[in-house]
Amino acid sequence: MSVYDYTVKARKGATCNLADLKGKVLLIVNTATGCGFTPQYEALENLYKKYREQGFEILDFPCNQFGHQAPGDEDEIHAFCTAKYKTSFDQLAKIDVNGENEEPLYTYLKSQQPDEEIKGLKNKASMAAIEKLSTTCKKPGDIKWNFTKFLVDREGNVVKRFDPTSDPMSFEADIAALI
Repeated sequence: MSVYDYTVKARKGATCNLADLKGKVLLIVNTATGCGFTPQYEALENLYKKYREQGFEILDFPCNQFGHQAPGDEDEIHAFCTAKYKTSFDQLAKIDVNGENEEPLYTYLKSQQPDEEIKGLKNKASMAAIEKLSTTCKKPGDIKWNFTKFLVDREGNVVKRFDPTSDPMSFEADIAALI
């Protein structure tokens, strides 16, 4: 199996067959517009602009499971991101990433990379606090908060998982190595 075996919902009800992204490097992120990590959209957009012509795509899944920080509908979320952060990568449908209604793609992502490496004392302290706040993180491997990021190589293999505190620019070298 690989990420290419999944179909997900795009904004406005369309479907997105991930097999159509074969050969691209993917960064899959669960996001929220009212989160302390929301400014990461700026770095995500910078990476997208820099590498999209070389086969890099960002799959942005809004998620309201953590602190109800993505309360708007998909159009409101998209309008916010394009106005405030000038995002040009598309957003997919709002999903759950944990629990009985979790998106099957996320079940797969978590099975492939169940743990994220958390670098630095400050980030470790932040993640410990976040874990206590998360009501949907119930089992090992669950997503702890918004802006958990999965890096997928051109063959569809999930190669790394980055915690919410990881600034996307901090792992640009990982992306570049796969491009």
